[in-house]
Amino acid sequence: MNLDKNENGSKKFKQFDRAFFQSSDNFTCIGKGSLGGKANGLAFIKDIIRDNITPEEFPQIEIFVPRLTVICTSYFDAFMNRNPFLKEFINSNYSDERIAVEFQKADLPVEIVGDLRSIIHDIKIPLSIRSSSMLEDKKEEPFAGIYATKMISNNQITVDERFHKLTEAVKYVYASTFFKAAKDYLAATKNSPSDEKMAVIIQEVVGERFNDRFYPVISGVARSFNYYSIGKLKPEQGVVNLALGLGKTIVDGDISWTYSPATPKISPPYANSNDLLKNTQTKFWAVNMGHIPQYDPVNEIEFLSNPDLTDAEEDGTLKFIASTFSVSSNRIVMGIGQEGPRALNFAPILQLNEFGFNNLIRKLLTICSDTFENPVEIEFACTIDIINKKLRFGFLQVRPMVAYSENIEINDDELNSDNVLISSDNVLGNGVIENISDIVFVKHESFDKKYTPQIALEIDSINKELLNRKSPYLLIGYGRWGSSDPWLGIPVEWGQIAGAKVIVETTLPGINVELSQGSHFFHNLTSFKVSYFSIHHESENKIDYNWLNKQKTINEKSFIKHVKLVSPLKIKIDGRTGRGIIVK
Repeated sequence: MNLDKNENGSKKFKQFDRAFFQSSDNFTCIGKGSLGGKANGLAFIKDIIRDNITPEEFPQIEIFVPRLTVICTSYFDAFMNRNPFLKEFINSNYSDERIAVEFQKADLPVEIVGDLRSIIHDIKIPLSIRSSSMLEDKKEEPFAGIYATKMISNNQITVDERFHKLTEAVKYVYASTFFKAAKDYLAATKNSPSDEKMAVIIQEVVGERFNDRFYPVISGVARSFNYYSIGKLKPEQGVVNLALGLGKTIVDGDISWTYSPATPKISPPYANSNDLLKNTQTKFWAVNMGHIPQYDPVNEIEFLSNPDLTDAEEDGTLKFIASTFSVSSNRIVMGIGQEGPRALNFAPILQLNEFGFNNLIRKLLTICSDTFENPVEIEFACTIDIINKKLRFGFLQVRPMVAYSENIEINDDELNSDNVLISSDNVLGNGVIENISDIVFVKHESFDKKYTPQIALEIDSINKELLNRKSPYLLIGYGRWGSSDPWLGIPVEWGQIAGAKVIVETTLPGINVELSQGSHFFHNLTSFKVSYFSIHHESENKIDYNWLNKQKTINEKSFIKHVKLVSPLKIKIDGRTGRGIIVK
């Protein structure tokens, strides 16, 4: 399904009404030109939900798309044309921070100043300033998570203060069009910067205020196709990630709760209760409604806080999402009725099917997949009215995924062959790859979690060289690739590994976390058909490092090594079973 702006998207948007939150129009636009992929998708799916889900079907759930207005791409053009000094910075190697600072010095087109001021004149609730570029959410090149989203508290006393915070956030999103990650991504996708233009969504944040924090009780990402299906589950049965607080936890690839909507009562395969506790969410993201410690308009999380679960318990938001570890019985008990460590396993919602939550997830995945004629990924956030037992389900985004149809079979003999460099029963992707002769891997003997940011920089430099030579490569490392927490894995951005065609992540005794499916990171992997091997250090699947170290070294740094093979590897992945092998 192609959401062309002249067919499905822009017709749903009326010109902006300065009443904004008092207007009967939930979708409005400022200016002309493109609305961008994200805004078009939301406008289109709003009517699909209305036509396919009735209030009677889910009486305890209110489904809505948060009110928004879009600054169309015509004003992005005007902004760039009226601030010609910015060209020096966007076509250079200046740091992201320097680019962001220069964009803050630039002036927004005077034609939109009145409209922006009117948005925050009468309201003091948090707003999300989101990118909606022309290239964003394309099926084959989705640009998911490449550009900035900035949430602002919008609770300053004066209109002038709130107006300045809003304009700073808009200019920050504009600046992110030219950040390093975006430039690297453009280069990897063979797009020119001139192909891209930025629209900006201004949207209410889904959540409620608890003391000095504003956040949803549940945020989530649901996919109709699961590239990490295990046991008897099938890929087409889908997967859901849930977290407390803002969705930043999930899209950054941090710890969240994972389950299949086909079997919501079945927990991930943890060895025991202690293992589950080690892999449960312990912190969450919220909009900071209190004192902002430092004025920092070029910081994406300027208005965010990252409190602990103890704060959420004080807020009273754990009732429907947490369980407790009972020391006396050495097991996880549903609810928070007794003392003990909390585990965010969303048991009341999933095992008791409170509100019909999982039934709604399944229905949404079905109707969105049918509409797009393609597997999809949706993002959402929910609040819960405990007194009236009502759940408000905010639909935030839908984008198509890439599924694979080529039939590949891997038998046990192949999986256990002596000629296998790497094998795994947990692989993302499908097909045969026979054009990789370069391997970049993290050296086992020098790996330490405290050095993961430096490892990311070393990989970045080699990635650039291989991209320039147009040489696809195999990348091997420890922990979660793309995690925002450097203690959970190597915190690379997509642009730093964009030349990799096959990626391997493996655990270690000291970095034994549940391997992740961070939303934006993994969406880009699947869309570009990058194969992804996951290996647990206690499994029978191993990596032959002895063989790797005997190959011709092209470049060796403190933490990583780049080797070149005489003849290319043969890589086979069966997307139906999740099996994969890399043959020497």
